[in-house]
Amino acid sequence: MEVRGSVSVGGYARGGKRGEGSYGEVFSAQEETTGHARALKRVRMEKEKEGFPLTALREIALLRRLRHPHIVSLIDVAVGPRPDRVFLVFEYCDHDLASLLDSSPSPPFSEGEVKRLLLQLLDAVAFMHEQWVLHRDIKMSNLLYSHGSLKLCDLGLAREFGTPLVPYTPKVVTLWYRAPELLLGAKTYSSAIDLWACGGIMGELLLHAPILPGRNEREQLLLTYELLGSPNETIWPGYSSLPHLALFSIPHQPYNNISQRFPSLSSAGRELLNSLLTYDPDKRPSAREAIKHDYFRERPIPKCVDAMPSEPWEGTAASAAPGRRSEEPAGRSYREQAKR
Repeated sequence: MEVRGSVSVGGYARGGKRGEGSYGEVFSAQEETTGHARALKRVRMEKEKEGFPLTALREIALLRRLRHPHIVSLIDVAVGPRPDRVFLVFEYCDHDLASLLDSSPSPPFSEGEVKRLLLQLLDAVAFMHEQWVLHRDIKMSNLLYSHGSLKLCDLGLAREFGTPLVPYTPKVVTLWYRAPELLLGAKTYSSAIDLWACGGIMGELLLHAPILPGRNEREQLLLTYELLGSPNETIWPGYSSLPHLALFSIPHQPYNNISQRFPSLSSAGRELLNSLLTYDPDKRPSAREAIKHDYFRERPIPKCVDAMPSEPWEGTAASAAPGRRSEEPAGRSYREQAKR
């Protein structure tokens, strides 16, 4: 489906607000001419002294390029009666995975269903990387879910990359899914940061809890070392010269504890998770390589899309739009409990 171009936002009956983040508010809506459900993401204009925000221009340009079954589709760019009322119009999805997991007292997906979700995510990430685009903010709340299909959304932080790599800011990716090379101030980074985030997603779906829920960068590294063991020059060449290493004083921990943390996971599953969470970014698999892993060929086999749950959790207040929200909701969720 092609983006139709700029239209009046008056053609959409706006519903309730579904989320808010750094790059705009998100509302549910109905397209009046077709009756289709849509999501409207209002572009933040308050800080723009001149012209249209560069972040929004980048996101529009990338979404026009990246047409894929598991990347949320941009339908329109809608304008309001005032210059500061500009909305990106997206396909509507029923839930986001963060809200689904928050609202479920027990693991909402079986292992076969988790495998299908992971394959869909990895397929979207592989496609982005093959188009030379980094997502840079893969997290649960940026994964939409509707009728068995996962959609990767929110490309506000996405950037094109190439070879040789050029420096980008390391302050990307929500903390719980941020690769160690970013935490330690690597001057350049690659598509491997998205694969680390996919490892965090895999663990969280299986465990029904975030696996590395740090409250700050030091604690994030501490939790990483506790789970995987401390890195060194042998397993991660160049580790000792990373710029921010001297900022953190973290006790040495020699053991990998993936098996203890995931006792029911098969050896193939542990192997895939360990590979995604490999310290050396050059040794992480590509998304396309991860798709071919034996874990997805052993029982339980990935659930067919048609057999995936469509409305599995009645009463959930899950967001249904491509917005960004904090990974630290107040009070009630398992995410908050996991940090205590």
